Amino acid sequence: MINIAFVLALAVLLTAFLWWGFKKLPKEESQIFAAMPLRKKDAQSWDGVNLTYYGILIASAQVFAVAIMTTLMGALCSPWYETFLFVAILLGVCVPASRAVAKIVEKKTATFTVGGASFIGMLLAPFVIPAANLTICGGLPVVPCIAAMAISYAYGEGIGRLACISFGCCYGKPLAGCGPFVRKLFLRRSFVFTGKTKKIAYESGLDDQKVIPIQAITSIIYVSTGLVSTIFFLEGLYGWSLIVGVCCTQGWRFISEILRADFRGRGRLSAYRIMSLLLVSYPFFIIALFPADAHLLPDIVQGLKEIVNPFLILSLQGIWLIVFIYLGRSRVTGSTISFYVHKDRI
Repeated sequence: MINIAFVLALAVLLTAFLWWGFKKLPKEESQIFAAMPLRKKDAQSWDGVNLTYYGILIASAQVFAVAIMTTLMGALCSPWYETFLFVAILLGVCVPASRAVAKIVEKKTATFTVGGASFIGMLLAPFVIPAANLTICGGLPVVPCIAAMAISYAYGEGIGRLACISFGCCYGKPLAGCGPFVRKLFLRRSFVFTGKTKKIAYESGLDDQKVIPIQAITSIIYVSTGLVSTIFFLEGLYGWSLIVGVCCTQGWRFISEILRADFRGRGRLSAYRIMSLLLVSYPFFIIALFPADAHLLPDIVQGLKEIVNPFLILSLQGIWLIVFIYLGRSRVTGSTISFYVHKDRI
């Protein structure tokens, strides 16, 4: 009963958050959170650096994903610091990889790709865990750990797609260029992005037009996948949890590009779609290579106790700050800031 209550609580929380994001984030005012003066431009103005909602949402998605993974591993009586160290190692590789892969595939130096980062992280995980067990960790179970990682990824990217809505990236095709069935299906559920600083505007000129809400669809599918995979995990069905978590997310990543209008690299099959195809088969390789650990039965109450550790909370705040500083400073938009005195208030 407690397992169902935990999953239902997650479902209610995330549904409310996604609904808010779908309504508010396509608007122009939901891209730049703040602008900070960087250097003086002339006597009355400064060049500024923009801090974005993209950074806030991505950092929050990362922290939520780490918290979920720590909770699930804590339910298997794995100490929070072992899970956290494993996650920190992966994030240390995946966050820089998000830019490196985008540079290789899209030939852009100021953008990021979650797809590329997740591909690198999933490939490395089965090898990082045994190495970590020989050094800093006591014995993280491989299949449950990667299953928890797949679940956390599903939640993290489901929430993270709200950042794409805010920035106007990963956008769908314009309804005007779609067939009658697609136009009818999304006519009342489309996104209309406003603001010339959103990527959909300066890259494709599709601002103020109805487009397929592909980010919202992806968010719903990924969060739903995370919820289903969580149920399997809490029932001790780690193999099924891993298969559902990876195959549904990566399968949809492959299919979703049909509905996307942003540049995804050259070729009929983009590099991102090839990565997704490779990852769909990866869970079966992992399950065949490593023991199933079916004797481990999770206790979600124990996992929730693990998450309220004050040192873990401070560590999560540290991750949030690092990710926000790294991804929250806009490199493709700028600002001019001026300051003045309200003379009527002197």
